[in-house]
This record gives sequence, C-alpha cells and structure tokens, in this order.
Amino acid sequence: MITIPLEREGAAPLYQQLYLAIRQMIGEGSLKGGEKLPSKRALSAHLKVSIITVETAYGQLQAEGYISSRPGSGFYVESLFPAPKRNTPAEAEAAQNAPAVFPPVKKREERVLYNYSTSGTDVSSFPFSVWQKLSREVLSGNPRELLSPCPSSGAPRLREAISGYLRDFRGMHVDPRQIVVGAGSEYLTGLLIQLLGRERLYGIENPGYPKIAKIFAENGAEVLPLDMDEQGLTLKGAPRLPDVLHLTPAHHFPLGVTMPAGRRSELLAKMTEKNGYIVEDDYDSEFRYKGQILPTLYSMDGGGRVICLGTFTKLLAPSLRISYMILPPALLEEYEKRLSFYACTVPVFEQLTLALFIERGYLERHINRMKKIYKRRRDAILAAFAASRLAPHVSFTGAEAGLHLLLRTDFAQNEEELAARAEEQGVRLTGLGGFYLTPPKKGASRAPSFLLGFTGIRDEQVPASVEALEKAWI
Repeated sequence: MITIPLEREGAAPLYQQLYLAIRQMIGEGSLKGGEKLPSKRALSAHLKVSIITVETAYGQLQAEGYISSRPGSGFYVESLFPAPKRNTPAEAEAAQNAPAVFPPVKKREERVLYNYSTSGTDVSSFPFSVWQKLSREVLSGNPRELLSPCPSSGAPRLREAISGYLRDFRGMHVDPRQIVVGAGSEYLTGLLIQLLGRERLYGIENPGYPKIAKIFAENGAEVLPLDMDEQGLTLKGAPRLPDVLHLTPAHHFPLGVTMPAGRRSELLAKMTEKNGYIVEDDYDSEFRYKGQILPTLYSMDGGGRVICLGTFTKLLAPSLRISYMILPPALLEEYEKRLSFYACTVPVFEQLTLALFIERGYLERHINRMKKIYKRRRDAILAAFAASRLAPHVSFTGAEAGLHLLLRTDFAQNEEELAARAEEQGVRLTGLGGFYLTPPKKGASRAPSFLLGFTGIRDEQVPASVEALEKAWI
C-alpha cells in the first residue's frame, strides 16, 4: 500500500498533495510501468481521506497520461522514459551559479566614425508625423477591415494603391490582382522558388547580392553564377542556359551598371524561347539622378515571362518589411491554385497605413525629397574625392542611380589591407570581393574596389571621412 505523508493543515489541497506525490513516485521509478495502484476506496481508507480526494488525484494523473484505467480491473501506472538524473542540492546550486557558456562573439573594436554601409536608409528623414497621423486614422477607422482575415496576396486596398503608384510613377499597367504582398523580397523569392520549382536552374548575377544565392540554395534550387560585363549580366560563356534569371537591370548591385535596352531585349528573347522566366528585382530604381527612370523589363515583356519584385524598404525604412511581386496571369493562376493557403506575412494595420501614404501622395513627395538629399550627398562625396590627394588614384562608377557608388583604386595593396587601414582611421568600407560567388576568371585582373553607400553617412561627415582615407592610403 502507498504511504504518503499529507499535511492536513497545509496550504495545498489534499488531492493536489496526493497527485504530486504519486506523480513524483512514477517519475523516480518507485512506481513502475504496469504496476497496479490501490483502489480509490482502499487508498482513501489507508490515508484517511475522502474517496473524492483520491478520485480527483487519480483523474488528474490519468488526464496527464501517468496512469490509465482498465474497466473492471482498476488503475495502472503507464510506462515512462527514465527521468533525467536529479542534481543534488549542492550540484543544483553550483550549476545555477556557474557562468553561462556561449560561443564567443567576435566584436570589432568600435572606433568607426564614418560608416559607408550599403544597408539601411536615412531614417532621420522618415516622415514620422505623417506616418503617425495616418496610423491613428487607420486605428480609428473601420475596425472590421482592420481585424478581419487578410487575403493571402495582401489587403486589396494596398494592392490597388501599389497598382496606381506603378502606373503613375513607373508607367506600368498592372491589375491589382497580379500583386502579391509579403514581408520582404527575400520571403517573396522563397515563394517564387516554390511556385517555379526547385528542379529548375536559377541563373544569378556574379558579383551580386549574396543573400540571393543563399535563398536559392537553402530552398534546394541549383544556382548558376553568371558573369557581368559593362552592360550587365551576360550569357556569353555560360555552360548552359538557365531556366530562370534573377536580375537587377535598373541598377545592378554592387557594380552599379544599368542594363541597356539591347541587352534587356536579348535576355528576354532567350528566356521566352526557352519558356523560362526572368525575376526582375527593381529594388532602388526610383533613385535615378540623371535622365528619366528606365522602363522595366516587365513593361517590355509581351509573353508573360517576367516577374517583377519591388520593395518599400529602400524608400522608407529597413524595419518596414513590405515588398511585393507582380505575377504574369498564368503564374498568378498557378499561385492561387497552389500557394494561396499561405497567410499574408504583413500585418493589415501596416498595409492600410501604407495604402493611405501612397493614395494621398505622401510617398511621391517623400521619394522626391529623398532624391534631393541623396543626390546632394552623392555630389558631396564625388567633390570631396576630386579635391583630395586621392583624386589621381580613384575612379567611380554607378553614380547615375541608386544609393551607393563603386570606388575603384589603383593602389598596390589588396582590398582587405586597404579596408583595415581605413578602419584604423575610423572609416568602414565594404570591399567588392565579398560579393563574388565564384572568383573572377583566371588571368582577369581586378582593381581593389569598395562600395560607398551614402544613406548612413551625414553630409557634414563627408569631408572628414575623405581626409581620413587620405591618411590611411597615402
């Protein structure tokens, strides 16, 4: 018979004390799997408690799977996996006081004064007051719309607003139903791989945005790095023609090349002939400082072979993870058939706020304002280098558009050495070499080059940063 000391005047009810005691005995193995427990009547008499107390304790143990009831036979202990060894009080105290052991975190000494990072935007210029006003309006508006389930492709109002923005700003005529909203281009690229198929061969720019190759690879797709020339991605010398091309034709990252119409039409013709697809990443095309914004590949496509990716991250703020893709009609039908079970990954609240921001012209005004800010900063960088002792040793490409410049040098040191010397003077630079998926062809020489992003550095910092590079390199 089970003997359990019960505290009659204790704070815990008797049934709970009984339940915990039996559970502990089962966990420790003193009550073994298959062993029969005393009947409710026998145990209540032995412990001098009511039958209801035993019945409640047994019921809880049965509900948690520690015991089971066999009709006409009684209650039996269930077999459990052995419980982990309990530490002694001294061992428990020692473990609690022991310092936590984590992998060492490599920290760079924070002596950076001037950061030419290519990530992020100038958040100091974000229209907080407008966004706050529109957010309040959304919250005080139609609660049914705000709290109702969102379609897989995104809130209809936002898709309609994006369609209008693309028509007015990019000259694109897109049915709102073709637009799929998601939390970032990386998420949407993962969806595209599911839609197009992992068995396809995906051609990507080399050098290019490193995450793209990782996204394709982690989704089980085969990746083919393709060379770049002065006109952008080229298929010349490719071992085979990919099924899908991923391009940044408006402003290649990181080289800053703008793909001319001839190369665009050539790639489009080849992919149409193969029944393949082009994924056009239009990530920062709004920021063009010379001439008109170029038409998209999507606008040139008459056969439904181009999928366009766009994002509001570069336009507004990195934390605003709202991007979209435009699917050709045939792919849209396939998406709705196979992938519309996915929930939209962007909160309705943020979607509706952005929809108002676009509808009322705030987005267009914000873009125009940021173009002026970024152009002024770009001009300041170019002027500071031109007036410095570095002028004979450097050249720039990609100045016509985008949010970064490509700085090429003629110094004998490699990129790692030059970047380290720059950081010693407080300037953080990113070398071009880190964006190559495969090394340049054997025998091809490449000057040490760096990406100068101008979204995170302030105007007044530019002259001092160039002076610091003078000290580092000359």
